[in-house]
Amino acid sequence: MLADRILAARGEAPQADLDWLAAADDRQVLFLDQPDYPFRLAQIADPPLALLVQGNPAPLHAPQLAIVGSRNASPAGRETAFEMASALAERGLVVTSGLAEGVDGAAHRGAIAAHGQTIAVLGTGPDRVYPRQHLGLAGDIRSHGALVSEQPVGTPPRGFNFPRRNRIISGLSLGVLVVEAGARSGSLITARLAAEQGREVFAIPGGIHNPLARGCHGLIRSGAKLVESIADILDELPPLETPAAVRRRADTANAAAPEPANPVLAGMGDDPVSLDLLVARTGLTVTEVSTMLLTLQLDGLVTALPGGLFGRQRPHPPR
Repeated sequence: MLADRILAARGEAPQADLDWLAAADDRQVLFLDQPDYPFRLAQIADPPLALLVQGNPAPLHAPQLAIVGSRNASPAGRETAFEMASALAERGLVVTSGLAEGVDGAAHRGAIAAHGQTIAVLGTGPDRVYPRQHLGLAGDIRSHGALVSEQPVGTPPRGFNFPRRNRIISGLSLGVLVVEAGARSGSLITARLAAEQGREVFAIPGGIHNPLARGCHGLIRSGAKLVESIADILDELPPLETPAAVRRRADTANAAAPEPANPVLAGMGDDPVSLDLLVARTGLTVTEVSTMLLTLQLDGLVTALPGGLFGRQRPHPPR
């Protein structure tokens, strides 16, 4: 039963979660051991056992780039986040952030303005919007992507939940772009987690007298990619298809067709394999293998299995 699965994941009575799920058609719970769980997130060291989702869950499986930064961003910082998010969304990337004031809010708005998709990872329960002034923005995100939370319904904004929220933001994404961050910014936690998870880390430099540039400069000194334009990000990511191309390919995919020459598919063999094993077999990066796995799933050639494993999709025998 759904209640039993939520209880196992949460360790507490799930009635509030069940009532929330039943109140709208676009609400659902994704469990770690199920194929519809975001496969990139399943590969991190401590993925959530369950995610409560409002909106469209499909963007959770699409290539994403996280944009994070200061809550007290400068006007220039907010404008940069908006423009970067718009440009990334126009190129088919989902923009993921944390619904906070400043850079996060500007990033979500930029993706929406470009008619793209965006995901907000909440540090509260899925029934709470924090900060409250982003209530309207949360509704827009729900219409252009999804709101996601690992916290039970009713969880208020608590400081210790937001750093844990950050591991989900980076875990869902191919990389993290830090726009403005002070020397002690929480955005640096997201960047550190991204590096630990094998994701790309990008940072935008600023003036030497700007305290909101110190965190970004520290990241760049530590090896983050310096970003002056959208090309600096795209150069580090695998080639991306436009959303229209993805839809056309999905419409014409035929699982019974001969398998394409694909190093990930060739490296899978007959038994379920993990992402790490595929990386070792193919010699490709985590990002490259993850992107190929997404393509193979869209083509109906590979399926995600419990425990973060992947296997070939076998055709169903005729009846």
